[in-house]
Amino acid sequence: MKIALCLAAFVIGCYMTASMPQKSDQPEIIERVVLLGALSSSETNTSSVEMGVETEAFGKTADGQPVTKFVCTNANGLVLEMIDYGATVISMQTPDVDGKLANITLSCPDMAGYEACGSYFGSTVGRYCNRIAKGKFTIDGNEHTLAANNDPNHLHGGVKGFDKRVWQATPIKRKDAVGVEFTLKSKDGDEGYPGELDATAVYLLDNQNCLLIELKATTDKPTHVNLTNHNYWNLGGEGSGKILDHRLQVAADKYIPVDAGGIPTGELKDVTGTPFDFKNWHRIGDRLGQIKTDPVGYDHCYSLNNQTGEMQTCATVYHPSSGRMMEIHTTLPGLQFYTGNFLDGSAGSGGFEQYNAFCLETQRYPDTPNQPDFPSTLLKPGEEYHEKTLHKFSKQAKIPYN
Repeated sequence: MKIALCLAAFVIGCYMTASMPQKSDQPEIIERVVLLGALSSSETNTSSVEMGVETEAFGKTADGQPVTKFVCTNANGLVLEMIDYGATVISMQTPDVDGKLANITLSCPDMAGYEACGSYFGSTVGRYCNRIAKGKFTIDGNEHTLAANNDPNHLHGGVKGFDKRVWQATPIKRKDAVGVEFTLKSKDGDEGYPGELDATAVYLLDNQNCLLIELKATTDKPTHVNLTNHNYWNLGGEGSGKILDHRLQVAADKYIPVDAGGIPTGELKDVTGTPFDFKNWHRIGDRLGQIKTDPVGYDHCYSLNNQTGEMQTCATVYHPSSGRMMEIHTTLPGLQFYTGNFLDGSAGSGGFEQYNAFCLETQRYPDTPNQPDFPSTLLKPGEEYHEKTLHKFSKQAKIPYN
């Protein structure tokens, strides 16, 4: 069944609305998405929990910078926890079919854990998520050299990318949503990238049980930008085991083949008849062993069917044991599906083992600076990078799947 058909039973519609007027000290979200008709009576009881954003200390970085935790609770009792180190989601608590809350993202217990972890748990990744071949690109005849931190390639912004910076943070409190706005200034030459970049990441949890992630950036010189959130999901709950039994649909007819180093070959390949075909429901683990990578698993970008720049469904995940469902909607053209292949139980993996979680990272295509046939990621002065992704959380006793 196509994603659109499976959603029709409980999504009456979605529409874009202009932001409600805000007080002068509140950041503005230009648009927001509201999904209607998807919630049970227990999920729409807006009087059961007091909404709000609470702050508390979350330790210090190794160089002494204080880190703050933000606890955002919506009217239905869902809880989003973030820290300003890396503009990072450290917990997303949602109910199972019996109403029991659990954190469904991977996290570290403290700042020492996050600084030891190299797996980007929940962080806002930039300037460029995914890989750039050999850490080089050319703009207007000038070659720029980046860190080869995924030897021999550049990965997720370099040695000290946006995931390893303390962002400026402002809580957001509205009638129908709570969250945090993060801002970061990246200097000209930062990790080898040209231009001074001003980045903004807004995370907003509303009373429709949607997590809206809005990423924006401007520059004073031409530069390449590709931002994403790097949540690791396990709808059974953090630490509940492998994610092989999760059911997945992806709205993509094509994926991007890569070489042994994860660099695109430059082609878009049809998923039909391959283990990359998630147009209908499939268990994540059913065809995992057919992926000929080392280590074995998915770590590939899908070319989404939606290439309009409008918010549309790109993936849906269902966990039969808990009844948790997560839909992902985005304005972006790509979706990186990663099954935690490199997690190995070490401190660099936050103590988690292989296949303990999966990532579905909305993004522009990898290595676009060196792929002339891919849509460009070049951002110029006077332009704004502005993309949105929405995660819709619900619970279902059963859904049809093959």
